[in-house]
Amino acid sequence: MNLLIDLHYLPSLEYFTVLRQFQSVELEHHEHYVKQSYRNRCFINTAQGVQMLVVPVTHKSGKTLIKDVRVEDSVRWKNNHWRTIESAYRKAPYYEHYADDLKEILYRPYSFLFDLNFALLSFCLKSIRHKPDLAVSAAYMQTAAAGYHDMRSAIQAKIPYSSRKHYQPVPYYQVFGNQFVSNLSLVDLLFCAAPEAGSILVASQYKE
Repeated sequence: MNLLIDLHYLPSLEYFTVLRQFQSVELEHHEHYVKQSYRNRCFINTAQGVQMLVVPVTHKSGKTLIKDVRVEDSVRWKNNHWRTIESAYRKAPYYEHYADDLKEILYRPYSFLFDLNFALLSFCLKSIRHKPDLAVSAAYMQTAAAGYHDMRSAIQAKIPYSSRKHYQPVPYYQVFGNQFVSNLSLVDLLFCAAPEAGSILVASQYKE
């Protein structure tokens, strides 16, 4: 079975809980870009609470294919994202194991959002030691073909994960707060509990 799914920016634990269940993953390359979605944002835990990081994008008015959405040509947003990540996680147990690689990937020049997200997804998959066959869709399928599990737009930032049956939180150590914050970007899990990341994601699969 192939997973057909949209590509997110530094995806959430829910996203990876789903992804880990498949050895063949096809990333949707021809969908219309959806504003205010996980495609250009993620959430991390900071001293001030949960903070959203948004990648500024430029695209034509009206419907634009995700493959044509451009990243704003400025280092300012990268500096802002990295300073926020560094401030939030530099005291985390495994920050030094992943920080340099993540920073290098983030600061590469990207013209398109999809390319940025693909590079970060590859980093995340390598970090959790999951090696699915990754492919990019050649054309848009209105209805997924036989042999595909269609998860396009199934994981939405504006809708609580608890309304879907994909992910159930498994607490782990976090830098800030006394109460566990669930379903953040995978970087939270990597920096805080990397050795247990794989087992935590498996345990986070929703069970009736």
